[in-house]
Amino acid sequence: MSQLTVYEYPKCGTCRSAIKWLQGKGHELTKHNVFETAPSEETIAELVRLSGLELKKFFNTSGEVYKEMNLKDKIGAMSDEEKIALLASNGRLLKRPVVTDGKKVTVGFKDELYEQEWS
Repeated sequence: MSQLTVYEYPKCGTCRSAIKWLQGKGHELTKHNVFETAPSEETIAELVRLSGLELKKFFNTSGEVYKEMNLKDKIGAMSDEEKIALLASNGRLLKRPVVTDGKKVTVGFKDELYEQEWS
């Protein structure tokens, strides 16, 4: 099929399901553990641009770090540059998995979305 880049956390069940799905369709994957190394600000900005999604969709709103930092109350007042810098500062804040082929991007894992974008 194609070469995809997956920003993931190996112990995340959703990431494992997504990777299994993608490999089952014959994709070759380059995996990046976001807990070890968060994507750069430039990478995040490009992923957001390619996705066509709002920047807030890239935040792991159910994660511990998001809750500990009270981001629910702060994120609305932040500029896009501040949000991108925050995501680049801590990979645990990034909703996962993020998958890209360099032309399009998906965030999270849903069978229907993957069927539409990566089949």
